[in-house]
Amino acid sequence: MIFPSNRVRIVVATKPVDFRKGHDGLAALVKNELRKEPFTGTVFVFRSKRADRLKLLYWDGTGLVMAYKRLEEHTFIWPAIRDGLMALNHAQFEALFSGLDWRKVRALEVRPPMAVE
Repeated sequence: MIFPSNRVRIVVATKPVDFRKGHDGLAALVKNELRKEPFTGTVFVFRSKRADRLKLLYWDGTGLVMAYKRLEEHTFIWPAIRDGLMALNHAQFEALFSGLDWRKVRALEVRPPMAVE
């Protein structure tokens, strides 16, 4: 999948959304209901009621990008349904997108070297 770098912020809207919404409808939902700015480069992840589909929305600097994925035989592991957003790190998102249990993924904490030999 073509995806922005691991430096982007990824947030999940924990409440299911109407999957008939397109680019503009999801951007309006981000701005009006989630109270976030959809044109910052943050990746917004949305879930369907059936939990087997997800949509991604992000601004790449030239336009809104929307991606859609449906799992054929399984459902995604989603956070508990409540109002609001939940942040995921890049490794957790990759697991979620692959249909794996993202709750078991921990990103490595990497520190820059102190000196170069």
